[in-house]
Amino acid sequence: MKAWEYAKHIVDSAEGTITIESDEDWTQSKSQIYEISKIRTMWLSKAPGSGAPACLIAGAIQSVENMGRDVTEAEEYFLKGQKAYSDNDNAALIKYTSKIFQALNYAPVDTDSDYWNYKQYKTWSQFVKASNFSKDIKIDKSKMEQQIYWGWLGQICAGSFGTALEGYARETIKRDFGKVEGYLKKPSPYNDDITFQIAFLLAMKEHGSKIKSSEIAEYWISLIPYAWSAEDIALKNLLLGVKPPYTGRLNNPYTEWIGAQMRGSVCGMVAPGQPMEAARLAWIDGQISHSSNGIIGEVFNAVLTALAFVESDVRKLVADTIEMLPADSQYYGVVKFALETCRKAKDAEEAFIICEEEYKKYNLVHAYPNAAIEVIALWFGEGDYDKTIYLVGLAGLDVDCNAGQVGNVVGILNAEKGLDPKWAEPMGEEYKTYVRNYDKVLLSELVDWTMQCIK
Repeated sequence: MKAWEYAKHIVDSAEGTITIESDEDWTQSKSQIYEISKIRTMWLSKAPGSGAPACLIAGAIQSVENMGRDVTEAEEYFLKGQKAYSDNDNAALIKYTSKIFQALNYAPVDTDSDYWNYKQYKTWSQFVKASNFSKDIKIDKSKMEQQIYWGWLGQICAGSFGTALEGYARETIKRDFGKVEGYLKKPSPYNDDITFQIAFLLAMKEHGSKIKSSEIAEYWISLIPYAWSAEDIALKNLLLGVKPPYTGRLNNPYTEWIGAQMRGSVCGMVAPGQPMEAARLAWIDGQISHSSNGIIGEVFNAVLTALAFVESDVRKLVADTIEMLPADSQYYGVVKFALETCRKAKDAEEAFIICEEEYKKYNLVHAYPNAAIEVIALWFGEGDYDKTIYLVGLAGLDVDCNAGQVGNVVGILNAEKGLDPKWAEPMGEEYKTYVRNYDKVLLSELVDWTMQCIK
């Protein structure tokens, strides 16, 4: 069984459960890089919010293969590592974990891979020359703060809703949870989705619109104690003195996963009606932990959010955002495929099924299948918050990240009427976080920081 098949098998065979997590679930076993429990967690872990199983090692191999590399050697070590894991031979497990990452770092190019049919964008200057950003659009400043308020609340509520479903496949959610139209458990924003956005706002508040990646990275390393996948590696690189954009490339097999995509909305909120500026800020932020298509994922969500302030037709919003991306990028091919699927499918579930098959070799945390879910949910959600979030939940995969981003967009679109109290009242307006020095953050603070960044 190949790594991508194993990773998919874990997701497809999971049984949905509702976990009652404590804050300690997010903080335990994070202190030592060589701690046995942490190495074993890379081979089999559970999402803190949902209990869904995952294998980061399989995902790493899967991701490098997705990026056009021959992972034969890493696959051989993976089989040996699985045996070491089941035999509880931790010495061998650490050895094979290291060998897998070595093999991935030096994996040769697979010339037959479709990945190389697309252009890889490594710098902002390359990317912006190939993009088709519209001009800035004048916005109604009297509504802007209201839109930002409901954008943040829409994101936080939706992200919390998605936390209970994170990591499960669509069929598992249908079988074990049924039709999920509200919180499955007490909502909490205590996760990694908002963490990096807080760091971005604080950095931009200090440095202004000319902010550099290295300045955002300083807030990461000082305020964020730990992370997962691409961000985890970026933090380790930063601590060792590596600078962006190399922090997102060096020893990082997760460089095209969802971590940058999940934080794009904040870049759009600080640049309302300015798609190019939102994209530029997203690139600056994204390259700390990601590269190429991984960064484009953050750009995509940033532009969606920036345009949500000025475009009320959500289907036009989605289509216009997609056409601003370089047509020769693989990311464009993914979201364009999802859009065309929406136009042909009779409903969202048919579109989900088609895209699941198209992107079945990608990890549940990869940017591509989750970007497709965003497009489908926004298209068939038709600007209705409840319907959009329900569709994101139905789709499965990295639900909290997807829900948070589309929740922000639809929250902005619905700013005049707000959200149903069933979402807002249980959430409240004071949130616990694991950001150093900011263990509690008020919604009013997020809005105020965002407004300061705009000004």
